[in-house]
Amino acid sequence: MRLFIGGEWAEPEGGHYEVVDPATEEVVGLAPEASRRQVHEAAAAARAAFAGWSATRPEERAAVLDRAAGIMARDAEAHARLARAESGATAATARAMQVGVGIARFRRYARGALEPVERPLPPQISGAGPMGPASVLGAVAVRRPVGVVTCVTSYNNPWANPAGKIAPALAMGNTVVVKPAPQDPLSVYAMARALQEAGVPPGVVNVVSGSGAEAGEAAVDSPDVDMVSFTGSTAVGRRIGEVCGRELKRQLMELGGKGAALVFDDADLGAAVRGVGTTFSFYSGQICTAPTRVLAQRGVYERLVEGLAGYARRLTVGDPADPGTVVGPVVSAAHRDRVEGYVELGREEGARVVVGGERPALDRGFYVAPALLADCTSRMRVVREEIFGPVVVVVPFDDEEEGVALANDTDYGLIDYVWSGDVARAFRVAGRLRAGGVGVNTIGRNMEAPFGGFKQSGVGRDCGSWALHAYSETQAVVWPG
Repeated sequence: MRLFIGGEWAEPEGGHYEVVDPATEEVVGLAPEASRRQVHEAAAAARAAFAGWSATRPEERAAVLDRAAGIMARDAEAHARLARAESGATAATARAMQVGVGIARFRRYARGALEPVERPLPPQISGAGPMGPASVLGAVAVRRPVGVVTCVTSYNNPWANPAGKIAPALAMGNTVVVKPAPQDPLSVYAMARALQEAGVPPGVVNVVSGSGAEAGEAAVDSPDVDMVSFTGSTAVGRRIGEVCGRELKRQLMELGGKGAALVFDDADLGAAVRGVGTTFSFYSGQICTAPTRVLAQRGVYERLVEGLAGYARRLTVGDPADPGTVVGPVVSAAHRDRVEGYVELGREEGARVVVGGERPALDRGFYVAPALLADCTSRMRVVREEIFGPVVVVVPFDDEEEGVALANDTDYGLIDYVWSGDVARAFRVAGRLRAGGVGVNTIGRNMEAPFGGFKQSGVGRDCGSWALHAYSETQAVVWPG
């Protein structure tokens, strides 16, 4: 595997590092280790390509993105096997939610390239004065590409996450430098090969990887970079924000989450258990949108805990290649240890470990048993900090006021959830939650809806047409009528 810079496959100056299958602990492949110089070379290539790509007709950009989606679909089974091996996702998740969603996003933004970028504004009548004679001034607001965008992607979805950055950025006429997560970069190189085959011009897409912080830092601080789009932890997002702030670079940040799920006494408990239970299984809890922090009204508290415990106990943990597996491994041994450490911390803080707390009896792989922690309080670290694993904490509350206060008592604000049979109350509560999104009696997402967070969960919005706006600047054009 080599770096993709300026339309060429370049030997990495730092050699290669091993990409490990979280399920087998075997080496999946060798990823290139980019030097700082090579990352800056990639950004310079993107800068050189920007004038030409941004001047292409929207129909041409749309055609490239649509061809790329077709090529990815052609090789979807091979891509899904690679994604499963790199990320530890179950076979079904890798096929549908990783590769499938990645392809869908390229098709979506092939259409997006054709969306109007002009917004006419009402004419303004100006009287005679120091600025000249009386006149009628017309105006239009036009969205223009930002320039060179660095895309720093997350490890939990090596297809959908990069696609959600690259495709809308290209659709708007930007060029990109992609820095994949170190744990699973091989899928992103496969995406780059598809784009190259689809006819993306040299330098429009560049991919550089690295096992440590050097490549990512260089991709952010390069003077050729105008914007950084990052998905990952709040701690890393803060560091990126500091660098971008010094140079006034544009930012799109999708950071951590600790989603609150308010379950009221009149809720459909079966639906709530199924929704919250996805935390145990979907990406093995390695997803920022998961309803990991359950706030249960006292009238249903014990029944909800019992239902979640039963749900967790029925989940099959094991080899993600096995069709019967529901919960695969987490991404690394270090992350497994971190998640297990949080379960033990919860026990020490006084939580009741209802399910989990013991490592699954598997010969190899970075597996964590789904864990349910009950009788928690809002001051516990397991309630306040993002664990990013198959761990759910449950906190009781008495009435609506207390439930809303507990939900908002967090540094995060990505997606919260409300389960109630009283739809009017559910929507009233949703309006009081300080989160970028709220699911009412569902964990489903509308992919055309804006996605992003309040507070320390991020800056900006993407998905749907909002992503096209995120990767653009607004220019005003004024003329005499």
